[in-house]
Amino acid sequence: MVMKPIANIHEQPLRDWKKGSKYEAKLARIGTVIGSEQLGCQYQIIPPGKAAYPFHAHHKNEELFLVLEGEGTYRLGEDNLPIKQGDVIAAPAGNGKTAHQIVNTSETDLKLIAISTRHDPEVVEQPDSGKFLVVSRVPPDTGFLGADLVYIGKKENTLDYWDGEDIGEEDK
Repeated sequence: MVMKPIANIHEQPLRDWKKGSKYEAKLARIGTVIGSEQLGCQYQIIPPGKAAYPFHAHHKNEELFLVLEGEGTYRLGEDNLPIKQGDVIAAPAGNGKTAHQIVNTSETDLKLIAISTRHDPEVVEQPDSGKFLVVSRVPPDTGFLGADLVYIGKKENTLDYWDGEDIGEEDK
């Protein structure tokens, strides 16, 4: 199959995404459709009062958002910044201080394009819940949860480096 380097976002099939009462969106992967390998691109439609994803920070990948329609709030670290149609938003790689989330605070759908680098492996922090996610070998047509290696945990549950290893003698 020959990949076409052009796709219209309005012609892409949307996948419904919902978790509980706070997270909901219609999503369409665009990057893989046009043959992009090092950049991810996703069309997102977020309904009023919802966010697509939890507050999170990528340790390795950058994201950029372009607001096509609607209004909302961009939570970046400790700041809550208003966003509207035409805004271009940076989400640099970092740690909890660069954690970000987009929430639709308006009465109409918030439509945006999310573009990201696709560096693998990746660590993602979720400061609100104290979790982190480690992923490796993420397929181009899925998100992190489709990766060959996925680990979600909390720092306080970490193991000793030698846990479970045969070190050749009894531990005393």
